[in-house]
Amino acid sequence: MAIVKKPDLSDPELRAKLAKGMGHNYYGEPAWPNDLLYVFPVVILGTIGLCVGLAVLDPAMMGEPSNPFATPLEILPEWYLYPVFQILRILPNKLLGIACQALIPLGLMLIPFIESVNKFQNPFRRPVATAMFLFGTVVTLWLGAGAIFPIDKSLTLGLF
Repeated sequence: MAIVKKPDLSDPELRAKLAKGMGHNYYGEPAWPNDLLYVFPVVILGTIGLCVGLAVLDPAMMGEPSNPFATPLEILPEWYLYPVFQILRILPNKLLGIACQALIPLGLMLIPFIESVNKFQNPFRRPVATAMFLFGTVVTLWLGAGAIFPIDKSLTLGLF
């Protein structure tokens, strides 16, 4: 167990520091001007110098010019958008895909009303919420994994 040292408010030195407006700072070193004028500029200039130094030592290479009229077929969004990308890719009607994505937050908002009488936080004592969570997790992982496959193998994950 850690020992917490509480300030002795009967100490005359501490009372004098508190009277001068030093606040809760036990060491009596104010932030102005010590930190704000001397420490922060060194940290900020050091960070800027580090970024500039890395940019000079290892510059980013320029690629081929972009062509807005030729989108590559293998283009994918970031990994956290794979399930959304897969929903929009497999559904024939894009409005239906947007509607399916709008149903996800609405379904999540309904879960507390389904089990509102249950006061327990233990997931084993909340079977409906636990089952919906596990089903949603499996579907999200399935859609996310399917997004990296071609469209004809995306629903089966290339297994059959």
